[in-house]
Amino acid sequence: MRRWTVGGALIRHDDGLVLVGNRRRDRSLEWTPPGGVIDHGETLLGGLAREVLEETGLVVTSWHQRCYTVTVDAPDMGWRLRVEAWEAAVVTGDIVVADPDGIVEEVRHASLAEAPGLLQFSPPWVHTPVGAWLDGSSETSFRFVLHGAERSGGLIERVE
Repeated sequence: MRRWTVGGALIRHDDGLVLVGNRRRDRSLEWTPPGGVIDHGETLLGGLAREVLEETGLVVTSWHQRCYTVTVDAPDMGWRLRVEAWEAAVVTGDIVVADPDGIVEEVRHASLAEAPGLLQFSPPWVHTPVGAWLDGSSETSFRFVLHGAERSGGLIERVE
């Protein structure tokens, strides 16, 4: 089973948060908080700061707290994804889209009113915990199972 860890950055901005528009292989645009895969040998927060810089041009110099974790099991595809989402405490710099992976096409300061509409097209393992965090929920652990042989056509189930 392939396993990897992703860091997600929750960066507050005025009355909302920073979201990135990711172009997926099927050409759809998916809005998520900035972040990505933590490379072998990196600490989670070091890798997350690197991902934020690569995707947005913003520099996170300190983190406030871990807000939630997500586990996604995809047994039919043989993988497990673990996500840790952290709230940024100190952020400097200007937004620059220069993702070396070529996935991020846009960065946006989404208001609290706008964010749910953008996030609705992301997978439930993204929009459910981000929505709960935005609503001030104290829930910190989310678990999903993806059934099927491909992500886009699979059935996603939230499990307790």
